[in-house]
Amino acid sequence: MVAAFAGPDNYRVANSVFNAVNQTLAALSLPGSFIQPGDRVVLKPNWVKEHDERFPGPDQWEHVVTHPSVVEAAARWVAIRLQTAGSITICDAPQTDSSFARIREYCRLDDLIARCRADFPDINFQLLDLRPEEWHAVDGVTVSKTKLPGDPLGNTLVRLDSASEFVGFQGEGRLYGASYDMAETNAKHNGAHHEYLLCRTPMDADVFINLPKLKTHKKVGVTCALKNLVGINANKNWLPHHTEGTPENGGDQFPAATAKAQLEHAWMGAAKRRLKNRPGLSRLFVPVKKLGRLVFGDTRKVVRSGNWHGNDTCWRMVLDLNKCLFHFDGSGQPRRQPLRYLAVVDAIIAGEGNGPMSPDPKPCGVILAGTHPVAVDCVAATLMGFDWRKLRLLKKSFRVRELSFVPFRPEEINAVSNKPAWNDRLAQIEETFQFKPHFGWVGAIERDVPVSRE
Repeated sequence: MVAAFAGPDNYRVANSVFNAVNQTLAALSLPGSFIQPGDRVVLKPNWVKEHDERFPGPDQWEHVVTHPSVVEAAARWVAIRLQTAGSITICDAPQTDSSFARIREYCRLDDLIARCRADFPDINFQLLDLRPEEWHAVDGVTVSKTKLPGDPLGNTLVRLDSASEFVGFQGEGRLYGASYDMAETNAKHNGAHHEYLLCRTPMDADVFINLPKLKTHKKVGVTCALKNLVGINANKNWLPHHTEGTPENGGDQFPAATAKAQLEHAWMGAAKRRLKNRPGLSRLFVPVKKLGRLVFGDTRKVVRSGNWHGNDTCWRMVLDLNKCLFHFDGSGQPRRQPLRYLAVVDAIIAGEGNGPMSPDPKPCGVILAGTHPVAVDCVAATLMGFDWRKLRLLKKSFRVRELSFVPFRPEEINAVSNKPAWNDRLAQIEETFQFKPHFGWVGAIERDVPVSRE
């Protein structure tokens, strides 16, 4: 069951948001044992970036990150159930070149924590930036790196190996992660050797509450509960995002082997090899990249880096991360007890178009909640006006080869809602929104006969 409740389409009145979250969660009828006194509860928002990439500044984030009023509503809901013992850790590992200090300032996170501590003095509240380092980028080029404390509990190494979705993948040896160091990415994913480095705090949680922002996504089509696990990683360069090359040679970096694409691939490949682990030299590359944008086109208009519906790499990584969370504990060993998991999705103001970093605001006034990420994401994609079966990430979730974490069939997904058109089986949901996909996904994922709702 997935709850999808219509409510306020803005965040101006905190009590309205709190009521919407509580009403949605109440509809799930969770057992009283779901959260128990003494539990370690982790709340994982989407704090990917401090602002819309197009418009840096303090007032350009409501459609990009999980809103603090949704985070606080979830935290208070948990605290009431913990009673007088337990901990609530609110944490994320934003994109490496993001400023956690700015996220903290813009979202007034210190005030949020102070209010919760004052109202629930017996509960241990923590706010954590899980990243081991922060990069400073100029025009998308990393020019310096600052070491950070990272997760105070350390990291969890998970070896999926033969259970990884990358086993037998034709892109082996050409996987691109989060930096110029492709050798590191491919060293972690080759043959039957596949491993991930996760932050231990979320892996050690008794209860994991996922708080994603509903947005379109350039590499997987939609980012919601499944994709939000990228933010529990201790080394994002271990995460393959695309495969260098074109479909003709088994890659998905570009959609076609045009002369311009081949030239860009050769030019950028040489630049990446030269700049690897040399952030100081990267400053000299900034004007060169600007020139390259004039020649090859802007990334917000031209498909590159796997930012299109043909990306056959990123969904594998996302499913692997969910396998890690559901099947392994903080020590990297198989879980002895099932993880208690809940997703609460902020779709009050969602993001459409060129998500996840520069989407256009999409006021929807919706909160979604459920105890399984695939069910939540299928309902979310449907409400966006997309066909979940056209999204590799969701379609492949039901075909996981090993370590499956999806114990149900698509036809078993039901939505409960205060809106009659949504209160039905997944396939029968009507009166959906019409989200504009990322331009690399236009025409590839929309429902054939969408029923619009303004």
